Amino acid sequence: MRTANWKDYELLDTSAGERLERWGDIVLIRPDPQIIWNTPKAHPLWNSAHAHYQRSSTGGGSWQELKKVPPMWKIRYGELTFQLKTMGFKHTGIFPEQAVNWDFAMKKITEANRPLKVLNLFGYTGAATLACLKAGAQVCHVDASKGMVAWAKENAAASGLESSPVRWLVDDCVKFVQREQRRGNTYDGIIMDPPSYGRGPGGEVWKLEEQLYPLVEMCVPILSEHPLFFILNSYTTGLSPAVMEYLLGVLIQKKFGGRVSSDEIGLPVTGSGLVLPCGSTAIWESK
Repeated sequence: MRTANWKDYELLDTSAGERLERWGDIVLIRPDPQIIWNTPKAHPLWNSAHAHYQRSSTGGGSWQELKKVPPMWKIRYGELTFQLKTMGFKHTGIFPEQAVNWDFAMKKITEANRPLKVLNLFGYTGAATLACLKAGAQVCHVDASKGMVAWAKENAAASGLESSPVRWLVDDCVKFVQREQRRGNTYDGIIMDPPSYGRGPGGEVWKLEEQLYPLVEMCVPILSEHPLFFILNSYTTGLSPAVMEYLLGVLIQKKFGGRVSSDEIGLPVTGSGLVLPCGSTAIWESK
């Protein structure tokens, strides 16, 4: 289990299908279907959170503000700054468990000590993009949502990276990779955090189980002659870390050598001392 080293984020407690979390100075309660235990809610902040996301019996849900929540607030991870807000479907704008992958990418880029180009597919609000920029890489950030790309740009500015070498693209990831093949563009690192289900800007339907293998296969020709890493993330419960590791093994390790590994990623829970699993990551690295 790989966990991140946060100061501005803390998973305080978990019980009865919910997380109690501190995001800087803001405390939120959010649902999590993995939390099937009903342990005592002893932490006092269960009763004094700023907002509580409550699911609707008809689907979806909404935030109930118990205290004043700013329209947007900032937290930091190392030298990176992220702007957060309470969004629909319980999100805040970052996935804190992914910080272990930001650290990995930054370390690999720094140690390589050469010019590098990184492609961040399904880039969301840009946390991985900022990490790679901070480490000195050029980055191409692709996401189908115009709003998410705009938010990523705001995060770059908040982190002092607005002048860094980055391309911000609103595009369907599959179509973009196909075009990069035709153009002969290559990348030294690829980060891919695909949703379980989604739609592209032109209404293209994405289903992870059906399209993940073809997309990774499609990415192989756009890796450079001496690529550094390939990071694949998933929150789909039916896709185990070992399955993703096998996929990278047959598609990327077979061609470039190196090694593949996989693991659950998670967040330490202050109240119990245990780690809450939050998704899976498989990584290919050149050495």
